[in-house]
Amino acid sequence: MSAARKSGLAEAVLAGVGPVWRAARGAVRRRRVQTVVLGVVVFCSTVTIVVALGLLESVSAPFERVFAAQRGAHVVAAYDAGKVSAARLAGGARAAGVEAVAGPFAQAAVTIPDSFEHLPPGPLSVTGRAAPGGPVDRVDLWTGRWPARPGEIVLSRPPNSHFSFLLGVTFTVREGSTFTIVGLASSVSRSGESWVTPEQAAALRPGTLQMLYRLDGAATDAEVRRGTAAITAGLPAGALLGTRSYLTVKRDANRMASTYLPFLTGFGVLGLVVAVLIVANVVSGAVVAGFRHIGVLKALGFTPNQVVAVYLTMVLVPAVAGGALGTLAGGLAARPLLDDVGAGTFSVAVSPWVYAATLAGMPAVVMLAALVPALRARRVPSAVAISAAGASRSGRGRRVQRLLSGARLPRAVSLGLGLPFARPGRTALTLAAVVLGAATVTLATGLSTTMTAYGQAAQRVGYVHTIVQTGQARQRETPPRHDDAAIEALLSALPGAVHVTADAWIDLHLTGYPEPIMGRFLRGDSATLGETLVEGRWLSGPGEVVAPSAFLGKHGLAVGDRVSLSLGRGRAEATVVGVTMDGSADLVQADWQTLTALAPTQRATQYEVRLAPGTSVESYNAAVRAADPGLYPVAKSRTDETTVAVIGFASVLTLLLGTVSALGVLNTVVLDTRERRRDIGMLKSIGMTPRQVTVMMVTSMAALGVAGGLLGVPIGVAAHRLVVPAMAGAAGVTLPAFMVDVWHLPMLTLLTLAGVAIAVLGAYVPARSAARLTIATVLHNE
Repeated sequence: MSAARKSGLAEAVLAGVGPVWRAARGAVRRRRVQTVVLGVVVFCSTVTIVVALGLLESVSAPFERVFAAQRGAHVVAAYDAGKVSAARLAGGARAAGVEAVAGPFAQAAVTIPDSFEHLPPGPLSVTGRAAPGGPVDRVDLWTGRWPARPGEIVLSRPPNSHFSFLLGVTFTVREGSTFTIVGLASSVSRSGESWVTPEQAAALRPGTLQMLYRLDGAATDAEVRRGTAAITAGLPAGALLGTRSYLTVKRDANRMASTYLPFLTGFGVLGLVVAVLIVANVVSGAVVAGFRHIGVLKALGFTPNQVVAVYLTMVLVPAVAGGALGTLAGGLAARPLLDDVGAGTFSVAVSPWVYAATLAGMPAVVMLAALVPALRARRVPSAVAISAAGASRSGRGRRVQRLLSGARLPRAVSLGLGLPFARPGRTALTLAAVVLGAATVTLATGLSTTMTAYGQAAQRVGYVHTIVQTGQARQRETPPRHDDAAIEALLSALPGAVHVTADAWIDLHLTGYPEPIMGRFLRGDSATLGETLVEGRWLSGPGEVVAPSAFLGKHGLAVGDRVSLSLGRGRAEATVVGVTMDGSADLVQADWQTLTALAPTQRATQYEVRLAPGTSVESYNAAVRAADPGLYPVAKSRTDETTVAVIGFASVLTLLLGTVSALGVLNTVVLDTRERRRDIGMLKSIGMTPRQVTVMMVTSMAALGVAGGLLGVPIGVAAHRLVVPAMAGAAGVTLPAFMVDVWHLPMLTLLTLAGVAIAVLGAYVPARSAARLTIATVLHNE
């Protein structure tokens, strides 16, 4: 193509752009209501999509990045040092399918005393390792240095400057060794709680050897199990104490994000669909209402493609503005959720691709939604468009109007019920928006009901009213005057006490696993604590434990399996007899006699008290403090943080999407009012009052609201039955049936009215505007 021809083509294009922009800008100014509706719809939908996409990206990408950078271990295995030698483990690590190995590393357990204030008391797993690097599990030494001599130790802490005060701290463990903290590090494989030199580990008489493996194929649990079986084949019986897959660590790290993801994804999809429907409705209405404008544009010389460009530009302006503001607001709204996603292992933020996708994607979606009605404008000849603009558009609904006129209804109501039939396409799009709005309200209501029941069960509302803790000298508190048994007797004797249960919360280990778990040991009538069981039974004696389903899933256990608990050098065998609803993946509960086998001198760390009905918690707590200043009673919280977060976000997103649906109704009523200005003027001239005009216009949408509620409620119920189990599964929680089956006839009846509420709220303002039109104004405009 010659330069002159290219230049002429460019000039032609530029010459066409100016008129298109001026015509589109004029249309935006004339149709302020539709412009605002489009901008707000895109804004609200973009907020929900940014939050959902940001959380979706955070579920996997950060962990994979850190895991690849640190060459994390696919399998962390612990072996009994008395049954297999280090040489045999090192020599047998070249099994088929093994990419790389590190170890063996000697592991021992020491005990932090109660008197040391900088670290929690209890067992501390110590791993002997010469350097943080290596072929597998390159530990991130984020501050300080690696131990170079005996007596130096590096603690595992998430990268956070708040822990830097630990550098240089010296402490002595109960076993007699003294350590100085010289560094803080983080392992994406969670391979240890602390690290020392190999010589120091050997001096602590280690009973465990740790091996770290990277496999050629480890994408699924089945592949990890096959690789582990190949590695451990041929070892002496009982040599393998336990293994942990990196997939378990990944799921645990992403558990919080995965909990929120199902319902945020649901809201995001609903927001996108509603936005598309309303955009199509707005542009279709603009085309229908602007037939005369189309004819004038074509009469002035606009080509069919330029007419399409005018309508696409008209919606692109508010779409870009709404998308930009929505992206910014969505990033701010996602921040509180993402702060909890890293689980102390990595930092999480909304990725740039999420912002780029929404900034470019939402306007693109709007353009695609507007393309079909814009192409309709392209096909209309100018003469037909001009003549159609002045024609009556009420013929389609006349048959319905005649049928309704025979009904015993007020004339304003019967006229309103017939209006939607005049524009079936517009009515269908508006109805779909109301249906999805009602579905959103239904989903949010069911989600809130489920989470409220979960929160009450998690906080044991009605079962535990106050928790009494003992003063700790290490925390500069006054120690109690009474001993353990005397405290329990004192609390039981105070007026109002019905049940008192002593608790000991102790860090211990599941034999074969380097990470500590929390043991909760109970003395007294523990069956009155209100723990929710989803499988098995409650504790009935020593040698039994109950644990959350998340704990059992993490460690591959089930009801009836045996576990080995270790505290320092003490060990106790127990059988899993029940599964609790609690979502913790690192908690077991056992009878006090099981603790006696591990630590005979251990005393309770707190006491849970159930009061008689009508007893004041504040009065009882005052009596406790008066009886012994070393006791610190705290009223049991009735608020569950996860419940508050889910209900809060669901409420905000429901408000956003409900607003979007109501704006779709508002747009429809505005278009109907503009098209029926002559009809409204004629009705007012024969005696229809402004109130009757308002009733007529609101009734036209209220009928859609009834239909939308009837159709939207089943969709919302179905979404609830999909979202809640997905949330529970992601969190590792097994919900009892009563928390899932929350639907009752009175609630469903009220939810059906949600569609009516959305329709009426959206229709009322433009209906009032239509009622204020004077006959003179209408006749003048005509």
